[in-house]
Amino acid sequence: MSRTIFCTFLQRDAEGQDFQLYPGEVGKRIYNEISKEAWAEWMKKQTMLINEKKLNMMNVDDRKLLEGEMIKFLFEGHDVHIEGYTPPSE
Repeated sequence: MSRTIFCTFLQRDAEGQDFQLYPGEVGKRIYNEISKEAWAEWMKKQTMLINEKKLNMMNVDDRKLLEGEMIKFLFEGHDVHIEGYTPPSE
């Protein structure tokens, strides 16, 4: 059974996560405040960041950078800046 939360990213009620996807306090906050739809948006941005910046998830500094970008994107309303990327025009 799905649960409904108020998603702070989308600023509306939406379907919440089925389980905590990320460890620690940040993970608890994501579970309680970020919807599946918002998380899917982050996953797209995360993939772009990892690929374009050639991040290595075995490297602690790269993981910290990615976590910082995730927090800024999901909770502070900042878009992810990727050099050289131009979003497709609608």
